[in-house]
Amino acid sequence: MPSPWPEKTSTTLADQVLVQIQTSIIKGELPAGSKINEQALAEKYGISRGPTREALQTLERQRLVVRAPHIGARVAQLTVSELNDLYQLRSVLEGMACELAASRITPEQLAKLDSLLAIQEAALAQGDSYFQEQGDVDFHYQIIQASGNKHLQETLIGGLYHLLRMYRYQCTTQHRPVKAIAEHRRIAAAIAEGDGELASLLMRRHIEQGRKNTELRLLELQANAAAKETLAHCR
Repeated sequence: MPSPWPEKTSTTLADQVLVQIQTSIIKGELPAGSKINEQALAEKYGISRGPTREALQTLERQRLVVRAPHIGARVAQLTVSELNDLYQLRSVLEGMACELAASRITPEQLAKLDSLLAIQEAALAQGDSYFQEQGDVDFHYQIIQASGNKHLQETLIGGLYHLLRMYRYQCTTQHRPVKAIAEHRRIAAAIAEGDGELASLLMRRHIEQGRKNTELRLLELQANAAAKETLAHCR
């Protein structure tokens, strides 16, 4: 499994394939619930089935791919139940990350966080879409890193991070990014002031608002998909 830590520079063939398949799943290019054909993926990326299989095993651990007996591997489905479970856990853990970051964040990390927010605000002002990338360009990722707690980092970055990105990418509403970055600013300010309690509270509120918006958008997408399926059956 590739390391989630940004200092890693060298990658294996399986790592490279992993990132490409991972991105396709997160962006919905490989549709939720669709069957994964290992041979077809290997041919698409021009590699043997070994690295492809290794990448799929990592995606299973990240819960982006699920495997069932007699069915095989499929892209994970987006469900309201899992969304709520995931965001409840995220709220608690990221609130803790904020508390720790408020006392542990370095001046360099704080400057990096401020720079990130400035770049995102400028991009939104120019009409660009909300940043949904991983690593250093993700606000939540940087706070988790600044917490300095390895177990917390492994849980959020290694275990939940990419599944959260899939929900966020596919279910973000048009007006949410502007509000979200304003909320990010307030969280960053509380961390900069060393007020972990306030930062944690603001983060939990921020995640809850994100959960509500994401749930509404997911329900809308599911209703549209059901309507299309019904229409197709009536023809």
